[in-house]
Amino acid sequence: MTAPTDPASYQPDPLGPDFQLRHLPQPNDYEGAVRATLVRHVPAPASNRAVLYVHGFNDYFFQREMAAEYAAHGFRFYALDLRKYGRALLRHQRPNNVRNLTEYFEDLDAALAVIRAEGSYTLVLSGHSTGGLIVSLYAQARPTAGLAALVLNSPFLDLFQPWYKKLAIPLVAQVGALVPNLKVPSGLSDTYGLSLHRAYRGQWEYDLAWKPNQVFDVNAGWLRAIRRGHQQVRRGLQLPMPVLVLHSDRTAASRKWSDDFLSADIVLDVAHIRALSPRLGPQVTVQAVAGGMHDLFLSAPAARAAAYQAVFEWLESVLPPETSA
Repeated sequence: MTAPTDPASYQPDPLGPDFQLRHLPQPNDYEGAVRATLVRHVPAPASNRAVLYVHGFNDYFFQREMAAEYAAHGFRFYALDLRKYGRALLRHQRPNNVRNLTEYFEDLDAALAVIRAEGSYTLVLSGHSTGGLIVSLYAQARPTAGLAALVLNSPFLDLFQPWYKKLAIPLVAQVGALVPNLKVPSGLSDTYGLSLHRAYRGQWEYDLAWKPNQVFDVNAGWLRAIRRGHQQVRRGLQLPMPVLVLHSDRTAASRKWSDDFLSADIVLDVAHIRALSPRLGPQVTVQAVAGGMHDLFLSAPAARAAAYQAVFEWLESVLPPETSA
């Protein structure tokens, strides 16, 4: 895809003067008009290195600190709000609605085309949770994309559900092929949102219309898409580039609120991440972050600092030497 490079195509972003956005229109799908939205951090450092960050489920990009950290380490920083999420969500769309994870590949193609056109050629793709699953599948499907490395933050490689609930997933996934809009319970409470937003028990400010505490409904088509992605990972992806997988050092779960939720993953089972990450490829580094939350870069300061240190030390060890733009 050819990307226009006219700076006028960017607009002010809600995050403030250090950020700009541009919408990336895509071909219509089963709901109608579709777009993704690319966000960039400005001013960009004089470097040919760039990172593209992809958010998780029930999420969008709002992490100002992440952008500043990458910029301080010599990376041009971009983030992508995938179709039907955050800035990209259109009024006629159901949030998060997808029938195949490959639908997101067009969004990534368009974003990476813009980034290359703006002068970057050492490209790092980063994904959190569901975004980590998506970018891993994308990297396998696009071997000529020129990706230098993947950074995965608590990637969603398996469902965190009791065994008896997992028994129903194959059947619901089959139904999803025929009745994709059938609503299914997400199984997620509002606890994770409460642990993040500063209006409740967290320390972060973000738009609750785009990232609500009680997650958006999911449907059978979405569950089918996720299951197919998980099956691909289980079979093995054989990604050729170096991959860093970061996760919390433990999982916590309880029916009642506990301050323990502020220093553990309460969304995914970290044992699943440890077990499945080696199936991504032959150059996978897996590292636990003590006291980390599900989104490691929204954790308490000490865990956040440890996660950033792990990322940048690893990137320096696997990327070619930095050159000026």
